[in-house]
Amino acid sequence: MSAGTRQGGLVAPDLAARVVERALSRGGDLGELYAEDRATLALSLDDGRVERPSTGSERGASVRVVLGDASYFGHVDGLAEEDLMRVAESVSQAVRGDSRTPAALGAPEAAASHEVRVRPEDVEAAAKAGLLRACDERARAAAAEVVQVTASYAEGRRRVEIYNSNGLAAADDRTRVRLGVQVVARRNGRVETGHETLGGHAGFELVESDPGAVADAAARKALTLLDAVDAPTGRMPVVVGNGFGGVLLHEAVGHGLEADAVQKRASVYAGKLGEQVAEPFVTAYDDGARANEWGSDGTDDEGTPTQRTTVIEDGELTSYLYDLLRAGKDGVPSTGNGRRESFRHLPLPRMTNTYFAPGDATPEDLIAGVEKGLYAVSFGGGQVEPATGDFVFGVSEGYLIEAGKVTAPVRGATLIGNGLEALAAIDGIAGDLAIATGFCGKGGQRVAAGVGQPHVRIRALTVGGTASA
Repeated sequence: MSAGTRQGGLVAPDLAARVVERALSRGGDLGELYAEDRATLALSLDDGRVERPSTGSERGASVRVVLGDASYFGHVDGLAEEDLMRVAESVSQAVRGDSRTPAALGAPEAAASHEVRVRPEDVEAAAKAGLLRACDERARAAAAEVVQVTASYAEGRRRVEIYNSNGLAAADDRTRVRLGVQVVARRNGRVETGHETLGGHAGFELVESDPGAVADAAARKALTLLDAVDAPTGRMPVVVGNGFGGVLLHEAVGHGLEADAVQKRASVYAGKLGEQVAEPFVTAYDDGARANEWGSDGTDDEGTPTQRTTVIEDGELTSYLYDLLRAGKDGVPSTGNGRRESFRHLPLPRMTNTYFAPGDATPEDLIAGVEKGLYAVSFGGGQVEPATGDFVFGVSEGYLIEAGKVTAPVRGATLIGNGLEALAAIDGIAGDLAIATGFCGKGGQRVAAGVGQPHVRIRALTVGGTASA
């Protein structure tokens, strides 16, 4: 990351000051103006044909007043002065108290930026269509069993400005690019699907060097599953793959560390700061500042600079993930995790890029130590109960481990367990950290989130399958 160029111009600071002052005209602990300008483009290929590009753009703003634990909120399309003042007046009427004078506001300070070498909007649509055709050709060349290829390309630029009554004036300029490929393979009436993505907070350079590698990975997964055997059943060691294997950490642990769940006592991790929850070699982070990763930004959506937060250090639970509202309640600084889908939404504590720190082992070391178990490379969805930590995940790509070797692919495997128990059962971490792209849903909002980890071995988990253990 580097110091960014000022990307202001959405709302003049003097107007922002008047909006915030109007919002606090009947009281409140915090007044905030959030302004956004967004442009997107999406392109897809299905059955060999590139569909018409889909584009979109919008501008809008929201005004928030926080009083105690309550938030009063309104939003408007466009950034016209009369609309902003009208929303501020409307929100202020929800509060009954004495007016508060906000701190002076200056020009918004540009956040540290993530490098974008090739601006996506400067690349011709034909080149983006060429990416998708290259993916289609590579996937179909993998084997005659490949019968369907779907590829998608998406880019987005989102400029935001945030002003609040504490004198904060921040700006952030965010560019994301993502390429995805889904492959369907068929043999003797059996049909299997493989999926792969590549994305980041970056420019077109991320996807232009070898887009076919994404298609190769998706095709390999689909073709491998054609030879899969029934998954075993029972408790056994499980080696979880790097990259998208981090979904297990994100869902089973990360959501339980978000401060809103903790403060509602709806998390199994509530009250456990300082407790040993894993072996001493286990450390984990949420890192919204990690260069060019999918879940990274310069600031969060409350203007707090993103940072690397150590949530587990040497096996000890060390931090929850905070936005401004929940941080104030606990008397700690925000960790830069106040995120929102758009100006139409309130910020909530959300993960950014969540991952285990690399260890000293290799993936081969971890697998060699298992006599009979499961190698879970990737997941296809699941459910977690934050209050208890209980989870069920479907394994989208998995293999048997027999006598320390990876052998047959399996289908129909599920992992059943508890987040705290799984953390305590980690007995090995490799050094091959990788972070994959995903979208996280919470409270009716959807935000980009990086999920990742090195290969991790769990001493024992319950595997649900269709074959005998």
